[in-house]
Amino acid sequence: MKTPCIAACKNEGGICIGCKRTITEIIEWKSMTDIQRENVMDRLSGKTSTHTCPECEQPAQCDIKMGKETCWCFEVETRDVGIISENSECLCQHCLSKKPIA
Repeated sequence: MKTPCIAACKNEGGICIGCKRTITEIIEWKSMTDIQRENVMDRLSGKTSTHTCPECEQPAQCDIKMGKETCWCFEVETRDVGIISENSECLCQHCLSKKPIA
């Protein structure tokens, strides 16, 4: 079974600092289908994206923009991302994980 785990696990407000998966994704990993796991890994690698992260300018994904009812970021503790304008895009999982918990 493929996994993005790099054995540097530490929960930082709902995101693993090693692989950048949410804790929910880690817990559910074994019960996910191959397609679901591939979708998570594609999002983490930037292979699938909906926009460019406003901080690092790398690919980022908003699950709501992908047609889902909720986004992966709803599963993590709220971060202090400063002032966000209505038109600004979501941060990528890597940049969001670096932000302090609000």
